[in-house]
Amino acid sequence: MSQLTQSPAWKALEAHQKIMAQRHMRELFEKDPQRFEKFSLHLNGILLDYSKNLITEETVQHLLALAEQAGVKRWVERMFSGEKINTSENRAVLHTALRNPSQKPLNLDGKNIMREVQRNLEHMRRFSDAVRSGNAKGHSGKPFTDVVNIGIGGSYLGPLMASEALKPYGSPSLRLHFVSNVDGTHLAETIKPLNPETTLFIIASKSFATQETLLNANSARQWLLAHLPSEAVAKHFAAISASPEEAVKFGIPVNHVFEMWDWVGGRYSLWSAIGLPVAISIGMDNFNELLAGANLMDEHFLSAPLARNMPVILALLGIWYNNFFGAETYAVLPYDQYLRYLPVYLQQLEMESNGKRVNRAGEPVDYATAPVIWGEAGTNGQHTFYQLMYQGTRLIPADFLAACETHNPLNEHHAVLLSHFFAQSEALMQGRTESEIKADIGAQGVTGEKSEQWAKHETFPGNQPSNSILFKKLDPKTLGSLIALYEHKVFVEGVIWNINSFDQWGVEVGKRLAARIRSELSSSGTTGSHDASTNGLINYYKLNG
Repeated sequence: MSQLTQSPAWKALEAHQKIMAQRHMRELFEKDPQRFEKFSLHLNGILLDYSKNLITEETVQHLLALAEQAGVKRWVERMFSGEKINTSENRAVLHTALRNPSQKPLNLDGKNIMREVQRNLEHMRRFSDAVRSGNAKGHSGKPFTDVVNIGIGGSYLGPLMASEALKPYGSPSLRLHFVSNVDGTHLAETIKPLNPETTLFIIASKSFATQETLLNANSARQWLLAHLPSEAVAKHFAAISASPEEAVKFGIPVNHVFEMWDWVGGRYSLWSAIGLPVAISIGMDNFNELLAGANLMDEHFLSAPLARNMPVILALLGIWYNNFFGAETYAVLPYDQYLRYLPVYLQQLEMESNGKRVNRAGEPVDYATAPVIWGEAGTNGQHTFYQLMYQGTRLIPADFLAACETHNPLNEHHAVLLSHFFAQSEALMQGRTESEIKADIGAQGVTGEKSEQWAKHETFPGNQPSNSILFKKLDPKTLGSLIALYEHKVFVEGVIWNINSFDQWGVEVGKRLAARIRSELSSSGTTGSHDASTNGLINYYKLNG
């Protein structure tokens, strides 16, 4: 048994869970009219209501004791100060430095990295301003109309999510496209309608050696050169990489190559030059507002007491259900079409960060770590999976997100959307009893056996926990704060689980196997070096591909 599961705070929570498992949130609200005030937090126009959780003040105290026991505050300080808390790779974790407006010197390995950050931001401004204004032109002298970002993982999901979320702030003269999948269909369908004379490609790869990204980049260059001369590559390509020399070998000029650093993990890199397509779309002033919003959450995370700390509270609630109620999944439900890519962005953020089976010392853990993150935007989910949340047999914690003010005030759409936003979390919490349903259908004149059957099918217990995150408007600053909120939530969970949230060694096995199989696919004869299933699949492909 691990130290964590045998610790006083963990044992206290196990005992407390047995009590809370017998309680219903409906009863908790009835007994405490101040429940919303007790269990909600405000920060810079963002409201976090966590009152619809299966908690009492005693629960929160037990959870805070767990955070204290794990030394959460000290770990936060270590991260912000640049200690190399990514121990398996011997790296600092300083994505927060990318959004530090004070530019206060921060030394890492004897170098003030804030100078590099500032230099990169200035480079991004010059380049994005030139593209947006039409001063940056392609080989034929025409301004760019389309920007294609080629990357994968954090080099794809972050810019995709943020550019879609901030589409109301985007330039009407520029169209953004994102290619990640090594399936040639993704690139082929993206470039099919584009004009090579007015298309700019951004290759986002930290190592400039990621197989999927390089294959897409080479195919994009081949497409371009089928229409334009070889010297066009220098004007139609830019790169973001920690290996600038490799980008230059590709044919990209030095002034089109943007720096990356090993102290920024891929899934935390939106704030760096990886955010270049976002800056091109919304302009550098708005990109700086995105950074400022994240910094506001950073300052809150660093200074607020644990009991009033948004990321800490979200993390503790996640652990409460994951480790003490056996919840295996977590739903993210944005009631905002512009946030439709938030669930998939958070999938990588949480599942790649905390999907670990060993602790920092490499020892197997005896407790659950990251849950499965999933979700869908707006009312779409209500017509697909909410049935499971209402009447299924699983506990499914959820985050609901919505803006008070819409960018598109079309008739009554926003009022109807928010009516569903408020109703769903209430219904999931309250549930519906047989007697309540019978009273409703009795008023419609339905009685007897039909009433009994109806009531049995419509009854659901409720007591499904959720957080509601409500904000004034989805603008760059608010989005920055929301992303940083979830980043820090994931970090706190990792601290409590005693795992390294900043490496991802698990994905390397598949990469190595794929490289080996790639050579086998082009060889003659059958393959017999794998298990029977893999051999059979490869040989079937070789016969039919």
